[in-house]
Amino acid sequence: MSSFSRGSMSLRSLYFSLSILLSLCLCSARTAAASNDTLLWGPYRPNVYFGVRPRVPNSLTTGLLWANTDNFASAQNNFRYTCEQNEGMAGYGWEEYDARNGGRQVIHDTGNKIDLTIDFVKVPGGQNGGSWAARVKGTPREDAPPNLITTLIFYAGMEGLGELAFKDDGSDADGKATLHGYTAELGEFDFNFEEPSENTLPYKTHPSWDEKPLDRLLTGSMQLPPDALWQAKNIVFASMKQEIDRFVAQYGQENIPPPWAAFTIAEDSGPGNFHMVQKVLVGAFEFDILFNSASGPSVSSESLTKSISSSSTAFKQKFKEVLKPLAPFTKPAFTDFAESMFSNLFGGIGYFYGDSLVDRSYAPEYDEDNEGFWEETAEARSRAQIVQDPPAELFTCVPSRPFFPRGFLWDEGFHLLPIAEWDLDITMDIVKSWFKLMDTDGWIAREQILGAEARSKVPPEFQVQYPHYANPPTLFFIIETLMEKASDPKYAAQKDRIESQLRELYPLLKRQYYWFRRTQFGDIKSYDREAFSTKEAYRWRGRSPQHILTSGLDDYPRPQPPHPGELHTDLISWMGLMSRTLLRLATLVSETEDISEYKTQHTAILRNIDDLHWSSEHKAYCDATIDDYEDSVHVCHKGYISLFPFMTALLPSSHPNLPHILALISSESELWSPYGIRSLSRSDEFYGTEENYWRSPIWVNMNYMILKNLLVVAQDTNAPAKVKTQATKIYTELRTNLVKNVFEQWERTGFAWEQYNPETGAGQRTQHFTGWTSLVVVIMRMPDLADQVGISHGEL
Repeated sequence: MSSFSRGSMSLRSLYFSLSILLSLCLCSARTAAASNDTLLWGPYRPNVYFGVRPRVPNSLTTGLLWANTDNFASAQNNFRYTCEQNEGMAGYGWEEYDARNGGRQVIHDTGNKIDLTIDFVKVPGGQNGGSWAARVKGTPREDAPPNLITTLIFYAGMEGLGELAFKDDGSDADGKATLHGYTAELGEFDFNFEEPSENTLPYKTHPSWDEKPLDRLLTGSMQLPPDALWQAKNIVFASMKQEIDRFVAQYGQENIPPPWAAFTIAEDSGPGNFHMVQKVLVGAFEFDILFNSASGPSVSSESLTKSISSSSTAFKQKFKEVLKPLAPFTKPAFTDFAESMFSNLFGGIGYFYGDSLVDRSYAPEYDEDNEGFWEETAEARSRAQIVQDPPAELFTCVPSRPFFPRGFLWDEGFHLLPIAEWDLDITMDIVKSWFKLMDTDGWIAREQILGAEARSKVPPEFQVQYPHYANPPTLFFIIETLMEKASDPKYAAQKDRIESQLRELYPLLKRQYYWFRRTQFGDIKSYDREAFSTKEAYRWRGRSPQHILTSGLDDYPRPQPPHPGELHTDLISWMGLMSRTLLRLATLVSETEDISEYKTQHTAILRNIDDLHWSSEHKAYCDATIDDYEDSVHVCHKGYISLFPFMTALLPSSHPNLPHILALISSESELWSPYGIRSLSRSDEFYGTEENYWRSPIWVNMNYMILKNLLVVAQDTNAPAKVKTQATKIYTELRTNLVKNVFEQWERTGFAWEQYNPETGAGQRTQHFTGWTSLVVVIMRMPDLADQVGISHGEL
């Protein structure tokens, strides 16, 4: 507005600009209000088995704990709260879930000998995001004793300003209680806790019953530092210890109450910011948690029953229309599998708020310009003064609730591909949330560890983020998807909104692209490399001899030793994808001044991929480095790196190198396995060695990229006949093999996995990895081309 102060803007043009701005704000506010009504609340704490919170910083947070209390050992060791890898679960997660309506989560808890079904329903309306309810239903497992005793504790905590307290004394004889609260964003609200009369309750076995009968609901309240509320399990244990110490003092060590009576919270329904509700139940049970907003429609146990049924019906109907698997995955078991995989991805959306640790020293060593640079950067990191960036919020999916319950930049683009088919507005909400994290330079931290709770799941050496570290820009996948939807007649009603969102995102996408160009450039001129362009070459920063964590392919073999003259095939391919996307987007949103520059850059990147990375000797795309004679040489480790120009759709069907790519994919002595495409060739000297993270296993996200581009070639009428036939055959067999194996491992173990063993197909590493492994849902929706190449699927 400085030009206005010099009188260059007329009042008329100012009025016109303000009118447009006001119109956009009102439109944005109306859209936000409609979205907020159905998306304010959710199980947005994916790190816990069940925890509901609003998308509001420092607000209300809730969670559920439970344990079998038949004996002291199980009661002490088997309290469930945060999702964990090694709790002996026989599977858990959402069987149905829609972020706008709710869904059903089933938890097969073998250690506590109970299966929990949690139905969560949202009831939109009013001025504060509506009401919601959860029904917790327990079913003893086959090996459970006839009188299995389960204790359940629900808590609600107020992280910021507001009121929260039990009405009256907090409980009464019929097992009901009301917790009343207020915040500026949520207005007034009540929690009610109800159960049916069919529940079996404990009976008196100890004199303590007279002072603390367990046939009613127990309540407790505490005043705690707001930043400690996430440690709910420790808080509950502290309350229980207080009671056990009291029992020991009153009855003696040898005569304390039985475990189901001893492991109870200290009853105190006074003021506080952390409130607990405990119920001790025998055998099968149900228990309702009802949140009623004073400004919205109320929900009761009776209406909850109806809502659960209608929500399930709506989910299944929409899934059938949008994501139902296609041939050969037509049996009902595959639909159940697809519904579960998608629901766990969708139900894994979280809302995070908090500060983050960042090294903003901008040490010159971080440019990695010298030989031996990894030692210099390690020393620079050791002396850096780590700062806490101000609190920020993020709305995002997570890769894995037990192991990676936070936002990962390069995962999120894959996560959103299935979600974009289901709900474009939620997709755009998440994309915008990520880009709001961008700093003025164009950097987004590759791992979002926001606040103390998130940091509690991350080893200290990985908590600090570095503003010169990049990560694969997979959110550009979603920008391409949104542009495709904008031109699709099926999305005509959403066209204007999509284009408006893309126009809003454009300057941020452009800023990120040029940040990559400034910070991840590679050196062509210093080493007399022959290439079409002297500018288009790229190198990941953050390199060590064994890892390039920033590339996402962690331990994939790279040139040894590391060298500042390295060039990385995958990174130049990502840059090609970014430049292509921005070229198309600039045209769509009429940023005409940028089009010529993107076109020049994109053309140069395509030429340089071949000039700098194609090895005629190995018939593959390879990283490049500088040898002892200061010459540029290829270092070829055939695998995912070799496929990147193809996987990012930078090779047309007529490209002379494409037959070699297809041969590499389909070679059993290289990358082909009966379960999917290996990350590294079987013939490579590093195959299966050391960490073996990206040195043989099958990754679903990479296989999805391969399949997507095989399909493009298979359906390209201008593709050479031989190439077209080969691509169709590979696509058909790979699609079947990959889905069949992930499905069989899901049936066998109860989980989706981070990666799959190329020799046995077994799921391995992180369990409940329902992030990009959920891409099998999209893969099952891809067309079946078996008839075109005479392939019979047989029995699936």
